[in-house]
Amino acid sequence: MRMRRIALGLAAALALSGLAGAGVAVAAPADTAGKGVSLAVGRGNGTQPPVSKAEADQARAALVPATSAGLPPTAQSFFAVVEPTGALARGFQAVSATRLGVGTYQVVFSHDLTGSAFVATIGLSGSVGASAPGEITVVGRAGVPNGIFVQTFNSAGALTDLGFHTAVLS
Repeated sequence: MRMRRIALGLAAALALSGLAGAGVAVAAPADTAGKGVSLAVGRGNGTQPPVSKAEADQARAALVPATSAGLPPTAQSFFAVVEPTGALARGFQAVSATRLGVGTYQVVFSHDLTGSAFVATIGLSGSVGASAPGEITVVGRAGVPNGIFVQTFNSAGALTDLGFHTAVLS
């Protein structure tokens, strides 16, 4: 179970860094924190400036203790797999999915997503075949605090109905 959570976290981090156009970064071990350690792979020089004592104290004051799985007890992860028609194929804490128009979808979850991170990728709902290539965007749904707004595009940039998988990290 722990390896699955680590793999999910790593996959989400890689997906986010790829979507943002950034390289992959690795957190510094605790014994090297604040020493300007470079562990980044990709763009930029990869060196972080040292942390001041005031910054470290402020961070510790806001720290939520981790569970044995390495996640804070308040961490939440949700997901949805949505068909090109807008039907919700499956999900965790996903309440509904709706096709609003060509390549345009709304997915509603059971929790407030304000301040969450969203990851999405084009994909089929089953385990047979391959999805058409395309692009996807995801953002919080305006006026629906527990929803996300997703648009799918073909490789030429035109809105196109495509199935997708999305994860919400809170």
